[in-house]
Amino acid sequence: MKQVELFTDGACLGNPGPGGWAALLRYGGRERLLAGGAPCTTNNRMELTALLQGLRALKEPCEVHLFSDSQYLVRALREWLPAWQKRGMRKADGKPVENQDLWEALLPELARHRVLPTWVRGHDGHPENERVDREARRQAQRQKALSQTPCPPKGTTLFPR
Repeated sequence: MKQVELFTDGACLGNPGPGGWAALLRYGGRERLLAGGAPCTTNNRMELTALLQGLRALKEPCEVHLFSDSQYLVRALREWLPAWQKRGMRKADGKPVENQDLWEALLPELARHRVLPTWVRGHDGHPENERVDREARRQAQRQKALSQTPCPPKGTTLFPR
């Protein structure tokens, strides 16, 4: 199984607000930077999207050494996800898991690859983390410039039920 490094980050201007994500894949001395955004999203959704897009870009099952400054993402992968799955994607209090659509999209990718998450402190001089952070913020700024309408106020549902 090939070993790949994946560095991810998400950014959001407001929460919710315009957001961006970036994923840097490294294998065998080669790198590929992926990035994108959404006009109205949250920071956690962008963190998850960066991981999802990074994993989807891999053409075959790999051992993926994931580096993220998102404690939400790393703790969910290490601790919470198996329990959420046992409870039908619900938290211990019985409430649905936030960002369930993205977690469910990630499940087949997590089954296909062996993902080994590592938390890195953000804004602490880690070169690859700084690189994906800059790109995610650039994508969020791009979304802000493209957006014609502001996000609904906090507490308003972004998606119809």
